Amino acid sequence: MKKFTLICSALFFFILLSGCSQNEFSNLSAFDESSSVNLEDIQTGITKEQTMENIKNDRNQEIDTIIANNFSYIDNVSGKETVANVYGTDLFGVEELADLLNETKQPDEISEYIDGQQILIYQDLFIILKDSEELENVTIIEVASDQFVRNNYNPSFLQTYFAIRLLDDVLDVDDWGKNRRKYCQTNDCYGGYSSSTGKAYSGGSTTNRGMSSVRGGGPSSGK
Repeated sequence: MKKFTLICSALFFFILLSGCSQNEFSNLSAFDESSSVNLEDIQTGITKEQTMENIKNDRNQEIDTIIANNFSYIDNVSGKETVANVYGTDLFGVEELADLLNETKQPDEISEYIDGQQILIYQDLFIILKDSEELENVTIIEVASDQFVRNNYNPSFLQTYFAIRLLDDVLDVDDWGKNRRKYCQTNDCYGGYSSSTGKAYSGGSTTNRGMSSVRGGGPSSGK
């Protein structure tokens, strides 16, 4: 009887341990269950003209603060060691918003508008603007540190907008593009935020609706 009890206890412990391991593993699978972004998550109730005025009044702030103060926070992307914050607006198209940010706070580099996307590079920050795949006339704004880009992004995506040599300089890593491309051949690498599926990246990163590492989130923060 004692032997039977010990066997049952060991079996129960094994099942419990297996369950914990499975949950831990599932948490490492990125973007398996990403919530869609709704238009009400984007809208602020503030007019385009007032938003433009507010942005211009914020010109002495850092670019990430300007974005957090004036646009709705909708999501974040947890990468290796860092988090990229995601905002949205239905007031500006990608090119229009890029021009506005450029006029308000001039970036070190600004890309052309290609495939519905445009990228501005500031000191230590990448601002990636893109047309929403899910919502018509909505622009998605990803604010990513250079560390996030360095450790998570796929160079194949970025070289559409910038020369690899320039990215090596901006990210301050010799042969970043070459080494990163080699890594991405056998590992999942980030290719930009996807509001419709959330499956832009795997390999240990996750998106988290309603959580941000930066306080702010625009006028509709806290929805």
